[in-house]
Amino acid sequence: MKLASLNHGRDGQLIVVSRDLSRAVHAHNIAPTLQFALDNWDQVETDLQHLYRNLNDDIAHDVFPFNPKLCASPLPRAYQWADGSAYVNHVELVRKARGAEMPESFWTDPLIYQGMSDAFLGPYQDIQAADEKWGIDFEGEIAIITDDVPMGARTEQVHGHIKLLMLVNDISLRNLIPGELAKGFGFFQSKPASAFSPVAVTPDELGNNWHDFKVHHRLTVHLNNLLFGQPHAGTDMTFNFAELIQHITKTRQLCAGSIIGSGTVSNKDRSSGSCCIAERRMLELLDQGDAKTPFMQFGDQVRIEMLDDSGHSIFGAIEQKVVRYTNIYDDEDLNRHKPM
Repeated sequence: MKLASLNHGRDGQLIVVSRDLSRAVHAHNIAPTLQFALDNWDQVETDLQHLYRNLNDDIAHDVFPFNPKLCASPLPRAYQWADGSAYVNHVELVRKARGAEMPESFWTDPLIYQGMSDAFLGPYQDIQAADEKWGIDFEGEIAIITDDVPMGARTEQVHGHIKLLMLVNDISLRNLIPGELAKGFGFFQSKPASAFSPVAVTPDELGNNWHDFKVHHRLTVHLNNLLFGQPHAGTDMTFNFAELIQHITKTRQLCAGSIIGSGTVSNKDRSSGSCCIAERRMLELLDQGDAKTPFMQFGDQVRIEMLDDSGHSIFGAIEQKVVRYTNIYDDEDLNRHKPM
């Protein structure tokens, strides 16, 4: 089953999307929003699946063309966005880029941070930044959405808790990261709003390419219409999604609608390219003694997508442009609100 959220209010309007991403139908008679569906999954899943089958069989009513540019992220906001670094090869390279050694424990104990989740960007929404000097970078990832997961869940117990999968652009401001991490309190300013693919899919949509709690397809990233990387998401994933859930729920439960990210998809095979600029810069530094690829500038575009074995898009694409952010509190407004 494939689900999406049209831009509508804070939480979107749930629609069911055809397997080929060409058509859609409203699901408001079953669930007004994706969060509602996740909160009531046992009650609504059968009806949503029935609507999905009818849509694919061309017998659904009130069908309309699917336009991903009208979509918000599947969950426009979420109660939980926990992003991991499951591809430790990427972690090792990026830490080298800022002169930090990687502890051996990183190969056995996952890294996870809690990101901004109160307002995600839509898949075609501009990336706003006030300054190019912040080191604007994209990060192509995969994410899962869970239902309620109890504290202390083990890897063998989490299969049924993974309800949906989607793609992520976890935007990073690389030049702000070192100063923040030096404080010893983690990311904040350096991790603005992320964007997710227009469509979220149930694991069965991936067929045999979903096993071992990993997605076994290549993730393709283009920068300014040029191929930047296409690493295989099922290769070199040190921690699978079940292991990430087990790590997260050691001390807390997860509520329905929690999103868990894989971290930047990365392969040890360098011919696969990269899913973020920081990794390519580190490889350039190691190979050539100098990092040559610049971070994103105003006007640059990134496209993140995953194709099935027949070359068809699974989740739809994330396609975003970097634009300059203009502060709404200009000098006139500041003067207007100064205390008398």
